[in-house]
Amino acid sequence: MKKKWLSASMLLLALTLVLSACGGSKNSSDDGKTAAGGGSSSGGSGDKVTIKMMHLWPDGSNSAQNKLAKQIISEYEQANPNVKIETEVLENEQYKNKLKVLSASNSLPDVGFTWAAGFLEPYVKGNMFAPLDDLLQGDLKDKFVAGTTEAYAVDGKTYALPVELNIVPVYYNKEIFAKYNLQPPKTYEEFKNIIKTLNDNKVTPIALGSKDAWTGSFWYMYLADRLGGPDMLDQAVASSTFSDPSLIQAAKEAQDLVKSNAFVKGFNGLSNDEAKSEFMNEKAAMYAMGTWEVPNYTTNPDIPQEFKDKIGFFKFPTIEGGKGNINDWVGGVGVGMFVSENSKVKEDAKKFVNYFVKRWGELSVVDAGIIPGTKVDTSSVKLPQMFIDVLNELNNASKVILYLDVQMKPGAAEEHYNLIQALLGNAITPEEFAKKQEEALKTGK
Repeated sequence: MKKKWLSASMLLLALTLVLSACGGSKNSSDDGKTAAGGGSSSGGSGDKVTIKMMHLWPDGSNSAQNKLAKQIISEYEQANPNVKIETEVLENEQYKNKLKVLSASNSLPDVGFTWAAGFLEPYVKGNMFAPLDDLLQGDLKDKFVAGTTEAYAVDGKTYALPVELNIVPVYYNKEIFAKYNLQPPKTYEEFKNIIKTLNDNKVTPIALGSKDAWTGSFWYMYLADRLGGPDMLDQAVASSTFSDPSLIQAAKEAQDLVKSNAFVKGFNGLSNDEAKSEFMNEKAAMYAMGTWEVPNYTTNPDIPQEFKDKIGFFKFPTIEGGKGNINDWVGGVGVGMFVSENSKVKEDAKKFVNYFVKRWGELSVVDAGIIPGTKVDTSSVKLPQMFIDVLNELNNASKVILYLDVQMKPGAAEEHYNLIQALLGNAITPEEFAKKQEEALKTGK
């Protein structure tokens, strides 16, 4: 499974009825009761309230997140002594299966976590998740990075609030750039000149492992955005139409990159891990990947400081005549918090979600190395400068464009992978790429 928040091919198609629930570890700040089902309250403002929460960060495999969640829950209970948060913790796949089970019997926890787009939609259509737009008009107003809450919206209403976010910068080796008098590019022409200079000096320009086709999709998405503008890909998926000239031109530009030897030799047969090794071993000058890699260039104690000092990043450059903004980022949210529509303590659950999301945003970068969906006050955190620079870019983002495969339904996403590989392998024309992608979208699968 790719490191990106969730592969679209793994998004669940529908709320399948499952006969038995998966087991999981249970924690409770009260008496250890199960977290399945709605919470209870005796109704008065000072009466005891139990909010049942289910999350997917077991201690061990996700110890940083687990510790942070416990801290936030403890703080909330101390500030609200009449409230108890009962938690059930399951690993990723168990969590998804348990969520299906509970939804089939209308017994979701009061508070839980969901992924965006295709995963979220069946729950919303089944009236399982409560709208949270009122929270976005309170003290969370304008707190989220642009384009993040939209990933959890259906028909104009927001059904979850993001706690994780990644964008895709182009990392580069500053030492290699300096050796050949190169500067981070601001225009696409400058970028192409960098590729030419590196090739002329027998240096691999870009590490890419598009055997994992989602990595190749990053390049296509950026080209489509810079040519057609920030809404181009969203509209294409929503309308199941891939015939806009910008989408075809982006495919042509992607093939031109291949023809210019921009990518490491044999890239279509390399995994992302193999391509990453090329960059980490300083055999390639650039590497486009999600910001989950930033700790490797800043805070990871296992990476030599000498190497970390060599790495910088730049924004994908603008294309002359294009409609895209240099502050548009390809990226995506991870999990977001939902409140059950059928919760018996819905308003109390919303208050807790409001607190949890806000506090997570304040603590997650420094305490867990996780970039939140909320904007980070970089003046109040102590991190290496490159990490601060990434966070500042997120705060100033004009839009985060959700990964194409995540926007699409699983069938169309799987075809997108195949088409990206075929496009970069020069096995199809740009026109064929667009036509086949449209056909896949129109199947509705």
